[in-house]
Amino acid sequence: NNPRTENKESDRPAPSGKQRDAFFDNAKYLAIVLVAMGHSWEPLTDGSRTAEALYMVVYSFHMPAFIMISGYFSRSFDMRPDRLRRLVTGVLVPFVVFEVAYSLFKRWADDDPSHPISLLDPWYLTWFLVALFVWRLTTPLWKAIRWPIPVALAIGALASISPDIGDDLDLQRVLQFLPFFVIGLSLKPEHFQLVRRREVRILSVPIFGLALLFAYWAAPRMTSSWFYHRDSAQELGAPWWAGIVMTFALFACSMVLVACFLAWVPRRHMWFTVLGAGTLYGYLLHGFLTKGSSFWGWYEPAWLHKPLGEIFVTVVAAVVVTLLCTPPVQRMFRFAMEPDMKWAFKRDAAELARERTKSGAK
Repeated sequence: NNPRTENKESDRPAPSGKQRDAFFDNAKYLAIVLVAMGHSWEPLTDGSRTAEALYMVVYSFHMPAFIMISGYFSRSFDMRPDRLRRLVTGVLVPFVVFEVAYSLFKRWADDDPSHPISLLDPWYLTWFLVALFVWRLTTPLWKAIRWPIPVALAIGALASISPDIGDDLDLQRVLQFLPFFVIGLSLKPEHFQLVRRREVRILSVPIFGLALLFAYWAAPRMTSSWFYHRDSAQELGAPWWAGIVMTFALFACSMVLVACFLAWVPRRHMWFTVLGAGTLYGYLLHGFLTKGSSFWGWYEPAWLHKPLGEIFVTVVAAVVVTLLCTPPVQRMFRFAMEPDMKWAFKRDAAELARERTKSGAK
């Protein structure tokens, strides 16, 4: 598989004649499985130091990996009309649909009829769609400036010490996760070849082991909220300077673990490769079950908080998100995730020219 083969800017199947790169589809699928597992572990972390350690390690790199890959496939984004349309139909519309759906679900499932429906305050998983919309719109700017990564890191660090940013559009997450998107924009195919070398794969094993040991030590000593990147240092009860220190420390940690993760992603076509095109479906849809499990007390049985129960929960999470990424589910929910919406847009000059060419050929 050649990493130069573009998967374009979304999870849509590659156009005819263009082959998707199995490596990136495999990476996206495995990352989304880790996201679902992490969500399934959250109710277990209070009573299990091991679960908390695993949770912290996974949270340190699963979203950074997903965001970096999103940035990598946003490199070609510009303000061309067809790309703006894809941004609206593939990111903005799903945000509106799922923000409303999640809010209605919480009203019903959590018996909370007063829960507001607000497009300015993303609830639960929809923050990623807001962030992706903003990041992708700013792509031309990051491609134009001389030092995009240091600038993005500086913005993330400043956000981490700015409690006045507030909750609108989840801007803390948009700004604090921004460096990973900008890293993705700056990557080239040869960078992925570097992490796929055999020596990197071998070295990643002890690195992951050390990360787990450190997380096991840190679990009772620090809050995992640092890994969410949704609050300033002051809001987490830390001095302002801790935000700057943690921004750079977590960035370095995340980058190392993302490299270790990518080193073990298969390069060839696997049984789950096709699911890489449906990761956004799995991401958004599994949120209903994750929140429902909390609302409906699914974690109340004591056996779920024992080692075998934790393994069971992990397997169920992986199976469920896998099913939600499958082509039948994609077809069922495409109306919300990838609506055509040709009626809403003007045809640009290039499209009109193509139509005239086709009609002339006939």
